[in-house]
Amino acid sequence: MLAYILKRLLLIIPTLFGILLINFVIVQAAPGGPIDLIVRQVKGEAIDATARFSGTSGGESAQRTGTDPQSRSARGLDPALLADLERQFGFDRPAPERFVKMLGDYLRFDFGNSFFRGRPVVDLIIEKMPVSISLGVWTTLITYLVSIPLGIRKAVKDGTPFDIWSSTLVSIGYAIPSFLFAVLLVVVFAGGSYLQWFPLRGLTSDDFYRMTWWQQALDYAWHLVLPVTAMVVGSFASLTLLTKNGFVEELGKQYVLTARAKGLPERRVLYGHVFRNAMLIVIAGFPSALLSMLFTGALLIEIIFSLDGLGLLSYEAAINRDYPIIFGTLFLFTLVGLLLRLISDLTYVMVDPRIDFAKVRV
Repeated sequence: MLAYILKRLLLIIPTLFGILLINFVIVQAAPGGPIDLIVRQVKGEAIDATARFSGTSGGESAQRTGTDPQSRSARGLDPALLADLERQFGFDRPAPERFVKMLGDYLRFDFGNSFFRGRPVVDLIIEKMPVSISLGVWTTLITYLVSIPLGIRKAVKDGTPFDIWSSTLVSIGYAIPSFLFAVLLVVVFAGGSYLQWFPLRGLTSDDFYRMTWWQQALDYAWHLVLPVTAMVVGSFASLTLLTKNGFVEELGKQYVLTARAKGLPERRVLYGHVFRNAMLIVIAGFPSALLSMLFTGALLIEIIFSLDGLGLLSYEAAINRDYPIIFGTLFLFTLVGLLLRLISDLTYVMVDPRIDFAKVRV
């Protein structure tokens, strides 16, 4: 098992290299860039209120040239100004040299400074992380705590009115987009048109740090109720049906019939024999589900509830061609995703000790 873990950890290195290389090449071929965006803003062709130009350092060399001095957008500007911008953004060096420097910086977890925020990317990620962790962890936890027991109950009651009505409710929840349900929650419960039970903005109140610890916990939960509810409603349907189908398939197998024939209690049959076999496929999807909830699944929710998290940060970086943030978050998301998949494999062994990854060729 230890050898398997070491192999998986070593495989992270070429995987990260390949993903960064592919995306770096795509960025080289993509039109536009940060300098082109600044030029257009100077000429009044494009305005972005959130983008403010500032100097960069560190991992800034990971990106492509912002604009061509002979391009249409750059005509009429002083070539010396464009050359100075290229030096500040690190675009005065060849692409291979910039890529190699990026890899060296990323090995030290130095992602450079944001092009348009003028702050280290690491500081920005750490600042936005509490929002994404709060939404992702609580949504994933509640989704699994609801979906797995519900899926097991539906499997046991397969074909009964409970199964039919619960499937109907689950399908309705799945059919409603989370952002649309979030808007409905705002209108009804956050002072939109009816009630004003919950706050509309932020993760905590303005006087959060003057509260006692239990008041802070209640305030934190109070702010999370609506956004987490909006995310959970649209995410637990597939997991519920996946759990149900896994249990239904296992309940029809011979070993279950044998266990019941021996007179074992139904609860022991379900959780002592069926559970570890039926839950393997559910565990396999946990890393991608958590990663999605943490980093990419809450963009619209963050916008609707004014929560400044990693999803919103990544979106603004893509719009503003803020390449240090784009590549820094890509590196971080990929690394966390690969580690979560390794943890998923280890969880397999905890659920079913019969699995031996030492015999698996990585």
